[in-house]
Amino acid sequence: MKIERLLAITMMLLSQRRVSATMLAEKFEVSLRTIYRDMETINGAGIPIVSYTGADGGYEIMEQFRIERQLVTFEDLQSILVALKGVQSSLDDQEMETLLTKIKALVKRADQYQMEETGDTLLFDTNLWHGGGISDKSILTTLRQAARNRTVTTFLYTNTAGDAEHRIVEPIGLAWKGYAWYLYAYCRLREDYRTFRISRMSELRIHIETFMDRGVTLAQLDARWGNQETGPGVDLVLRFRPRVRVQVEEAFGLQHVQIQEDGTLLVRVTYPDNHWLYGMLLGYGPDLYIVEPSFVAERVKKYAEQVVKTYGGI
Repeated sequence: MKIERLLAITMMLLSQRRVSATMLAEKFEVSLRTIYRDMETINGAGIPIVSYTGADGGYEIMEQFRIERQLVTFEDLQSILVALKGVQSSLDDQEMETLLTKIKALVKRADQYQMEETGDTLLFDTNLWHGGGISDKSILTTLRQAARNRTVTTFLYTNTAGDAEHRIVEPIGLAWKGYAWYLYAYCRLREDYRTFRISRMSELRIHIETFMDRGVTLAQLDARWGNQETGPGVDLVLRFRPRVRVQVEEAFGLQHVQIQEDGTLLVRVTYPDNHWLYGMLLGYGPDLYIVEPSFVAERVKKYAEQVVKTYGGI
């Protein structure tokens, strides 16, 4: 365990500017004295550790130091390539292609032949089954470049209710969430940070105007995920017919599904009370009965009646 801890500490120090002994002790569940000894061991192995005191004190590896490629295994490089190929499937980005070439160059030629002969055992693709069009890749690449260059961007955005508004934003970055790409940006219309689903954008324009960094990172914005479109949560009790068991277990997770004596499936979940919720519930048609709450059942019934009215003349 010690050698594994020493390697993990080394990799942390290489990836972060400064790490405190207290944080390391808590992460690896050892005493501060053990961390001090680990630092001496790492330093004695030829990896130069520098310590700093004070409120912002901690340990760093000398900035000029780099670890050789031998610490990254063939399997590690395979995993990195799989992840990069998955991102590249959505991004029409020359830099991503160059990065893939650099990573492949780290693999020995014999290992490259082995990789081609055995094939990949993992596929990561951010596109849906119907695939992503050239326009989708172009939008992602354009928005990513706008975030890098801090250039003001405008587009027409359609929300879940079908209402469209022109937005003027300051792009921060892109995020893949579940099954869709989103833009994280400061919205000048709302005067706050927002997330925008890429598929709901149109009339995209990148302007010459640049904006100042507001001091908020992509990671910090991600912690605020779902703040503007989710709506208040609603506790649902749903009963499904046995014939949709597979779909229900995939959609809600086995931990939320209870099989009843009569074979029906009882599901207890909490979802945001928004337009998406009712579309999802209506998708199950007669195979779903909403037990609770009654107002959700009434609203679904109303939507269903509107559908019947629409097709009543056919």
